[in-house]
Amino acid sequence: MTCQIHSLLVLSVVMIYFGQFGNGLNLAQLQNDIDQLKADFNSSDADVADGGPVFTKKLTNWTERNEKRIILSQIISVYLKMLEKADKSKAHVRNISEELYTLNSSLQDGLQKMQDLTDLAELNTNDLKIQRKAVNELFSVLQQLVESSASLKRKRSQCQRKCRC
Repeated sequence: MTCQIHSLLVLSVVMIYFGQFGNGLNLAQLQNDIDQLKADFNSSDADVADGGPVFTKKLTNWTERNEKRIILSQIISVYLKMLEKADKSKAHVRNISEELYTLNSSLQDGLQKMQDLTDLAELNTNDLKIQRKAVNELFSVLQQLVESSASLKRKRSQCQRKCRC
């Protein structure tokens, strides 16, 4: 339960992030709803700080916007699972859940990317058929890596040319 209580605090950060990028989020109403949810979970108890943050520390490791979409899709999913067990008769719980479902639907690409990463982690690298397929794909994978690396270098050099510091 302590994990759940502390993670409620992070919900504010997630909602603010989407407030910058999402459309139609009423942050003032959400902040009020989140404050009520914090009261429901007694999130001001001293044990909430034990063990550090649940989500915000992980968010700092994901810096690019597209990367953040991947981790945020997973965080939103955790909040949705947590709120499934909450009292839906309370308006603030329903409002937060609805906003999270809306945000989650805008993050479907992040969910798919996370599934791709999970699938890669679960690949049976001892399977001879998978090994043969992987070897067949090795050159094209390396080619894409080189292309994306070259693209980043071009973007950096273009930015340096534009900046006359």
